[in-house]
Formats: sequence, structure tokens, C-alpha cells
Amino acid sequence: MLLLRLFLAFVLSVFVAYTGFVISRHGTDFAGIFFGEIARLSWSGQFNLDFLFMLMFSAMWVAWRHRFSAGGIALSLLAFVGGTPFLCVYLLIESARCKGDVQALLLGPRSDDR
Repeated sequence: MLLLRLFLAFVLSVFVAYTGFVISRHGTDFAGIFFGEIARLSWSGQFNLDFLFMLMFSAMWVAWRHRFSAGGIALSLLAFVGGTPFLCVYLLIESARCKGDVQALLLGPRSDDR
């Protein structure tokens, strides 16, 4: 679990630094570029579409993990919009709560039903 946490911290650090650099050079108007590439049916658009679906999978997993409760749905919206930074922070917090139990980390409260 320590390696996972170190990896999550590394990914979060690199992502935040990279994002800061991109914002300083290109601003924050990413939506037009993101969806524009999808509309152009380009390879960049294919990657963006793939990423969009991965955000959806992440959001669905978070909602499912919390049994589609109101809090789980709110967290799933954050997962969809927040992407990598959200998921890194979420997994860091949940891995600490689960005290290294990978099954509990993946399944959430369902792991108590064993």
C-alpha cells in the first residue's frame, strides 16, 4: 500500500506542476480545444474521447463504491470533473481509512458484507 500511496503522491505532484505550466502558457480555456478535437475526428480527439470515457468509469466506480448514496453521487460528480487530481486525493484518503486492506479500498462499504 505504501508504493500505491507514493505513486499517487508522485502522479498528483507531476500533474499539478504540468497543469500549472500549461495554464501559464495557454490559459484555462480547455473545453473548446478538448471537444473541438473530438468533433474533428482526429487522433487527438480519439484520445480525448477515450479519456472522457475513463472519467465516466471513474465516476461510476466512486458512486457504486458508495452504494449510489447522495454523498457517493456528489463524489462521483467530483470524480468526473476533477479527473486525476480528485482520484489521487480520494485514493490517498480512502487507502488510509482502509488501513491497507485492498479489498476494502476497492469495494468500500461492500467489503463489510463478506
